[in-house]
Amino acid sequence: MPSVTFAIPDKIKAKMRKISWVNWSELIRREVLKHDLLRKFNSKEEKELVKWSVELGRKVKKGRFKRLLDELSPKEREELLK
Repeated sequence: MPSVTFAIPDKIKAKMRKISWVNWSELIRREVLKHDLLRKFNSKEEKELVKWSVELGRKVKKGRFKRLLDELSPKEREELLK
């Protein structure tokens, strides 16, 4: 089974240490399964958000590439695009 690591504030970690008999990994695993958080990450809305972010990233890269090409001399541009 894969492992996941979470970062938590030091104050919370200190409180967790005081309750040493709790298996925190098991508790968190059960809560994740109980709330079926993974299903929420695969929701239609989440997929649309991922698609939008990827498209935005592509547009930004494309725009930056065009600006970089404009900064090159015609000879440099021709050499780069061969």
